[in-house]
Amino acid sequence: MSNSDGYFATRIGNPATRRKIYVGAFFALILAGVYSSGHFPEQNGHFGFWSVMPPLVAIVLAFWTREVVSALFIGICLGGVISGNINIVEGFLIPSIGTESFALILLVYLWALGGLIGIWTRTGGAEKFAVWASGIMVRGPRSAKFFTWIMGLVFHQGGTISTVLTGATVRPVADKHKVSHEELAYMVDSTASPAATLIPFNVWPFYVAGLVLGTLPLFETTQQGVAFFFSAIFFNFYAVFAILITLLFAWEKLPWVPGKKMRAAMKRSREEGLLDRPGATPMAADELTEQKIPENYKPGLIDFFGPIGALLGVAIIPYIVTYFFMGRRDDPTLLIAEAFVLAVLVGFAVAMAKGMKLQEAVDGFVDGCKGVTIGAIILALAVTLKEVAEAVGTADYVVAMVGDLIPPFVLPGLLMVLCMLIAFSTGTSWGTYAVVFPVAVPLAWAVVPDPFFLTLCFAAVIGGSVFGDQCSPISDTTILSSLATGCDLMDHVYTQFPLAIAAGLLAMITYAALVIIFV
Repeated sequence: MSNSDGYFATRIGNPATRRKIYVGAFFALILAGVYSSGHFPEQNGHFGFWSVMPPLVAIVLAFWTREVVSALFIGICLGGVISGNINIVEGFLIPSIGTESFALILLVYLWALGGLIGIWTRTGGAEKFAVWASGIMVRGPRSAKFFTWIMGLVFHQGGTISTVLTGATVRPVADKHKVSHEELAYMVDSTASPAATLIPFNVWPFYVAGLVLGTLPLFETTQQGVAFFFSAIFFNFYAVFAILITLLFAWEKLPWVPGKKMRAAMKRSREEGLLDRPGATPMAADELTEQKIPENYKPGLIDFFGPIGALLGVAIIPYIVTYFFMGRRDDPTLLIAEAFVLAVLVGFAVAMAKGMKLQEAVDGFVDGCKGVTIGAIILALAVTLKEVAEAVGTADYVVAMVGDLIPPFVLPGLLMVLCMLIAFSTGTSWGTYAVVFPVAVPLAWAVVPDPFFLTLCFAAVIGGSVFGDQCSPISDTTILSSLATGCDLMDHVYTQFPLAIAAGLLAMITYAALVIIFV
């Protein structure tokens, strides 16, 4: 490197310089939008290479600056320029955050979660549970992480639900035993969607069955699609390896820990007791962690198990009854929002029944909601960016480009890579399924009309999409894993990526070997 190159690198690395570049680029983007709005050529539902730019720019800026909010917003603005919709407020923001699905996110994953944790800061319920759990099975960092792994499998109903339940339950235990928040966020994230696809007593099989319905004679009914999903479970190698690697990571039995940042986090927390990197910006605010138990209030296990029991009872029991005993395989009852709201109400009821003043309980709830405000902002922008990606045809372009390059003998592995790229760029596994399955299923059958080969391709799409969703900094599961564990979002992204890559590479090698041997 020359002296001028070294000077340039130093200047670019300076935060003040980066800020100037950032501001200049943003205003240049606005001017470009005013000048070129509606002039980007559209073909076959996408804008060519420009279709990948909004999520790509957002992701690159998030990694470069470690500041997600502005990165997401600039990605949205760029999408407005490309799609010819400069009024991003009317065109993207309001339609995205004004939906029923985002209202559910606010109600369940943010207000109910934050409010419940806030109530626990007044009742000491989570702290009491931590002491109790520590006495039974947790003896140190390894057993605390193993406890996290078990809870991730127990709370397997879905990616976002699992991250919230697992993170809120295990964080007090892990904090007591000096498990870094990077470790904890990885454990929670890696046992969320992967577990949901391996223990699919949830809505995932029905959603996927609806996407493949009618694509082949094999999928003439929803029941056939669901049955095929179950038959492909053991071939979802990414999820299998992700769960196994997470278990070995919990026990600290991996031959090595991929990624120097994760190794540094483990060393820092064990030796210095620092759960976050100095200078980190944890997703959970102090309102979620500071204990403010009233003087005359005596914490008990009921403060924890009352709300959690109500949540699990309402969420799981109706599902089991309607699915297994009433035969409603296509439409089992899932009362997720009701379960979370009831958990908060039970938390209030238990606290007041034990003598806490209503105002003190309400103050705890409000403090908890304040603590997840940054999560609400990031999620709103992430949801909007997904709408932008759909408007500019990000997924359609990636499928069209990669589809022409797929040779038959490596189709499962390449389908997995394709789904990784789409899900990482858009931050959604379900959105990736919606785009890829209608193309991948008939393509796999046309290449090799064999049920086993189709099963491998089907499972590769499931696993690849989960990988991309899990690793993307704009994914709701990534954001909520950081939020529920109090981890810096980009620290979580950086530290979990090498471990997830290891699972992904093992999966692709396994697919290639099986195709060579059996197809």
